[in-house]
Amino acid sequence: MATYSFESVGKKVLIRASGKMCDTPGELVTSKPFREFLCATVAHLSQKDSPLLNIFPSSKQIEDTEIDILVQTLFYLTKVKGEVIPDIVKGSDVVLRDIDLCNAFVEYLYNYWRSFDRFAICSSTVYEMEEKPETIFNDIVEHFSHLVRKTYRDIQENITGIPPSIYRQVRAGAEIAAITSAQYPLCVDGVYEKLRGILMIRQVLLYPPLILNPPMNKRTGRFVRIDINPLEVVSLKIHEWLCYPAKVGELTILIYFHRNFFELGFSLCNLFQLAESEDLTKPPDGIYLFGVPATSLDQLAEFPTVFYDDHENHLLVAAIPNRDEFGYFGYLKKMVLTLHNTIIMQRGELPFHGAFVKIKLHNMKEASILLIGDTGAGKSETLEAFRILGDEHIKEMTVIADDMGSIKLSRSDKPKGYGTEIGAFVRLDDLQPGYAFGQIDRTIIMSPNQVNARAVLPVTTYANVVKGYPIDMVLYANNYEEIDEDHPIIEQFTKPKDALRVFREGTVMSKGTTMSTGLIHSYFANIFGPPQYKELHERISERYFKAFFANNVFVGQIRTRLGIPGCESSGPELAAKELLTMIQDL
Repeated sequence: MATYSFESVGKKVLIRASGKMCDTPGELVTSKPFREFLCATVAHLSQKDSPLLNIFPSSKQIEDTEIDILVQTLFYLTKVKGEVIPDIVKGSDVVLRDIDLCNAFVEYLYNYWRSFDRFAICSSTVYEMEEKPETIFNDIVEHFSHLVRKTYRDIQENITGIPPSIYRQVRAGAEIAAITSAQYPLCVDGVYEKLRGILMIRQVLLYPPLILNPPMNKRTGRFVRIDINPLEVVSLKIHEWLCYPAKVGELTILIYFHRNFFELGFSLCNLFQLAESEDLTKPPDGIYLFGVPATSLDQLAEFPTVFYDDHENHLLVAAIPNRDEFGYFGYLKKMVLTLHNTIIMQRGELPFHGAFVKIKLHNMKEASILLIGDTGAGKSETLEAFRILGDEHIKEMTVIADDMGSIKLSRSDKPKGYGTEIGAFVRLDDLQPGYAFGQIDRTIIMSPNQVNARAVLPVTTYANVVKGYPIDMVLYANNYEEIDEDHPIIEQFTKPKDALRVFREGTVMSKGTTMSTGLIHSYFANIFGPPQYKELHERISERYFKAFFANNVFVGQIRTRLGIPGCESSGPELAAKELLTMIQDL
């Protein structure tokens, strides 16, 4: 028999289902979860001293028996006209004495439900394993959304006696759903036994555009390498967690997130490829716990955003506390990339913080360009301006890395670049006008009414991320210098040491994406791994920059001027035009 449960966590609703939840509107309004939400709505209205509570005999003190009468009234309103219900349900005449008020209460109940971020967690155990995911989603999620809308419309029509003239197909059920499984072993023993039993996400359904308002809209502090495994000091309630197994480049990182951060954890599906079943039969490269008990990490480091290098098991383990100050997608994304970069360095390869694209023009000229720079340096903005301005010239533009990636050397070929993500986490303010709306049918938007409003949207394929493309140009994204005769838009370095100096300093004008402001410096514009392994990174970077010059890779800097007031759009646009000219002249 199908079962489901309802749980409210802050402004989130979590629905756990093992099959179709309800078949009819009558079943829905008489279900336990509906009653729980109805009581929560009444309590919310009581705090506001709302006149909508005048559907009860007394708005000041509402008894359980009066809730029972309201539920029975709503049950019959799914079937018959309101005028006949007082003869069926004793006490319903009070609920229906003011038709307009009763209708307004139902409207508020429906809108209040839709004001929550709503998640459905579907168990795969009641289905055959060969069952197609869309069948499960249709049976549970799609059916539930249609049912909620039908229930709302039937009740309102039977209250007013007037059928709707306009049908708005809003998302009335879950906004995000996942099919989960407990069948995959973790393949790591010892302290990692604490993670066994946490459900693994295997498929995701979402209804974009999604607008989310997480607790925080900026990132601060830094990620600290510690000498103790975070799992040694934390305790977990496994039913409060889910795992998103992510492919980060070629690596597999298991990202566990607490229910308080479900809106952030599920947004990973627009950023990282979901790991295949085959990936889960092997030990992971990294484990990340996002939302461990609030104070459990405070004694481990100056900042409780920590990671540990487990040499014995050949994996990295990271953790961040369950506190609102860490409720920002940047903490989720950047810690994952810190683990990636650390593993890449341990393999003797060079990580980069930048955007990497392959551009092919109609005249058959082509180039693979790597823009390196800190957050807000103008990497993605310049490439997007390039895409728009050069549309008549560009035959093909392939995104390999939007934010982070790695470089490998071979003996005979040019250095090759690889990506990590299939998506992008971008500032809305810095995109070309209208771009976000052009992609809105695939987008998750975060904190739209605040500084540093962001969008998470897919931009490439996993095949492009891991293929490996020879690099033709490596440019440092300089967002803080004006252009003149001595400071051209694109400037080439002639010696590895000159290039290394600029890249090593990592200067950028902060765009307010973190708590830092003004002109700041970060080692190689990448605080996500290289500073924690600086000695190792120095050896790798010197070897790679010499290889760039030895293989005739163009190494220089591009002045995007994104950090200069008034140049937020024109700076990346002019940089894109200059870049197009360079490729045409190759």
